[in-house]
Formats: sequence, C-alpha cells, structure tokens
Amino acid sequence: MKISEIYRQKKTVISLEVFPPKITSPVETVYDTLDHLKELSPDFISVTYGAGGKAKDRTVEIAGKIKGDYGIESMAHLTCISSTKEQVASGLAAIRDAGIENILALRGDIPEDPDFEFPNPLQYQYARELIGEVKAAGGFSIGAACYPEGHVDSPGPAEDMEHLKEKVDCGADFLVSQLFFDNELFYDFMDRAAKAGISIPVSAGIMPVLNRNQILRMTKLSGCSVPAKLERMLDRYGDDPAALREAGEAYATEQIVELLAWGVRGIHLYTMNKYEAAKRIIGSIERIREK
Repeated sequence: MKISEIYRQKKTVISLEVFPPKITSPVETVYDTLDHLKELSPDFISVTYGAGGKAKDRTVEIAGKIKGDYGIESMAHLTCISSTKEQVASGLAAIRDAGIENILALRGDIPEDPDFEFPNPLQYQYARELIGEVKAAGGFSIGAACYPEGHVDSPGPAEDMEHLKEKVDCGADFLVSQLFFDNELFYDFMDRAAKAGISIPVSAGIMPVLNRNQILRMTKLSGCSVPAKLERMLDRYGDDPAALREAGEAYATEQIVELLAWGVRGIHLYTMNKYEAAKRIIGSIERIREK
C-alpha cells in the first residue's frame, strides 16, 4: 500500500526507522530488531542508506523483507547527490522489483571519503530533481524531508520554505521531519508551511536521547538546537547510561504525547535500531495514539 493512502485512512500515522548494519556486519542483525519492532504494529517502517550510503544495496533488501516477510509497509530511502542518472534509474528499478511502493527521496549527505569521485559534472544538486524523476517514473508514493529549524545548508527560513514548496510541487506526497527537541519549533514550522501553501501530511521526526555523544554528534551535523531542559538532562545524567536512557525515553514520550494532543498527522520514531526503547516509547502511547 502507498503511504499516501495510509495517511488518508488514518488519523495519526505511526512509523519507525531502521538503518542497515555496517557492511562489515551481518545483515541478519537488523532482522532481530525487526522481529521486536513488528510487535508494535507500525503503519510503516523506513530504511535508510546507512552511514555514508555504503549500505545502500542492503536498503532495498531490508525494505523488501519488511513488506514481504513481516507484512508491514516499507519505505526505501533514495539519495541523488553522489549518483548518476543511470544509478538512480537502476535504484528505482531495484526498488520496484522488490515490490516496494514508497520512496523517501533525498539529496543525501556529502560522502566523507576524500577520495570519493562525484559525477563530473554533477547530475543532481537538489532533492526536488530526484522527486521529479521518481514522480515521472510512476507507481510510487513519494516522501520528502523537511526541517523545522531549516536545512543546515539553507541561507535562511524563507529560502528553506521556498525549497520545501518546490519539493511538494515536484511531486512529494508527504513529509517526514528532521529530529527536533522543542515542539514549539515544529508548531511554528507547520504554521509557516501552511502559509506557504503546503498542505500535504507531515510526520514529526522524534529521536530518543539514549547516548550523550551520539546526540551531540547528530545535533552538530543537523544544526538541530538543544533546549535548556535537554541540556540539563544531559548534564545530570550524561555519565550514567542507564539513567540517561530512562530520562531520554521519558523526554521523547512527552514530546510525542504533546504532538498527538496538538493533532500531528504522524510520528516517525528514529529507533537507531534500539528496539527496547522503541517498544517502551510506543507502548506508553498505545492508548492515546488513536484518540
């Protein structure tokens, strides 16, 4: 089923995200995670490219098994910044052959490998270019990323919203937000999106704080701000992994409860392949997720 149809059928869409294991690790490790995540009955599960896109071949394999073996709708990530037209066409064909109907179309991160050879000249610069090609290919429901605090490379909020509107105009059916830790920033973003004429569903991306260094690294890469109450939590519990994990789960749960009360169309939980935390967080909202 296309995710766009799921949004039409459900008041609130609950989705999860997993990433492929490193290419040096057995792919089967992610299936242990999925065995547990299946119990949460998510509306869909998305599969990233993994670090630096090195596990992109595994993305289609895992997304295909999520749909075929686990009976859960899946979404494969597809990036373009480091790809040729032929590579994107090949990726689309592989996704289609695996029976996957949903794609999160992204520009993608710049590869960290200093020896990486980009197409010369670049054949893609922006996600909207990829979205247009996926739309023209037909048969897919297309998701795009949005950034409540603005894309890290954007010169400002006005330009960022213009670029988001271009993604929608090129064919995006729904949006998944980058992580954020202050719901007020998300509400403000939604107000600005509505004024820009963006009316497609938006899922709020939530990442539980389970590891201090990991979160600090993610916020640095994404440009996501850390509110004062989260800083206090990191300062107090940062050296106690068990306490930080408990506090981080509580923080994420509070965010989600507030977002559901506000009327968000979807919650997208970045699980970081930590099924225990995902089960506790989603389990804690079970009674209110359909209210």
